[in-house]
Amino acid sequence: MINLLYAGNYKVFDGILSCSISIMKRTETKEPFNIFLFTMDVHHLREDYTPITDKQAKFLEQVIKTYNPENKVTKIDVTDIYNKEFANSPNEQCYCSPYTLLRLFADLVPQIPDKILYLDADLLFNRDITLLYNKDVTDYEYAAAKDHYGKIILFWIRKFMNAGVILFNIKKCKETGLFEKSRVEIKTHKLTFADESAIIRSTTKQLKISQRFNDQKFMYKDTVIRHFSKRLFYTPYPHTENIKQWNWAKMMAKFKYLCFADVLEEYIYYINKFNREYNK
Repeated sequence: MINLLYAGNYKVFDGILSCSISIMKRTETKEPFNIFLFTMDVHHLREDYTPITDKQAKFLEQVIKTYNPENKVTKIDVTDIYNKEFANSPNEQCYCSPYTLLRLFADLVPQIPDKILYLDADLLFNRDITLLYNKDVTDYEYAAAKDHYGKIILFWIRKFMNAGVILFNIKKCKETGLFEKSRVEIKTHKLTFADESAIIRSTTKQLKISQRFNDQKFMYKDTVIRHFSKRLFYTPYPHTENIKQWNWAKMMAKFKYLCFADVLEEYIYYINKFNREYNK
């Protein structure tokens, strides 16, 4: 079983769906997938901070089962854990959203297996997921790639990485207390990059992997994962843009990634199908 973990509210469904389709289309293994969805209801913080819906989880499972009937989706509501651990914490209003903190509960949820690949929603796979998932992390807490900008700006921080793609050795993390220490950091310090900073501060031993497993700016022939995070453009003037793959028309116009045409075609078909069937 290949175990994946996403975290977010109902608005990241487009990303989770498109990313999952890219995984299915680029992966040849017959091994089934189990996709875990961490979600919660904190609409008291913001109106749209409501959970991934049962309809969304059910539809995602229907889609991935077209590739392998043994594939499944497991939605886990961690609202109670969040309220206990992080309510009113210094990082509750972090730079992105409180949903990025949910991966720090992986050791508290019994269903989570010993090895799991955490993925942000704004990713597309260009090559087989097993190139990453089969990395040996037996002696490490996790495997992750450097952050594209962080490796330049924060070059002196040896453990700095991008937390959008992390292959966790959950068993090892429990032994070292990685998640527990990270939660203490979240509760006691205001951190620049919230959960990412907390993980880095709490890391005992990480496996650094190639940038091709988390390319945040460019696409190369050997790129496994393209991460559509906010990036800097220099023309026509220096500015940042946050172009996500589900904004497919803008993404294709800007980057012209024909390698993802088949993925986006299938995503558009399924998201339209979902909207017809479930959003009547």
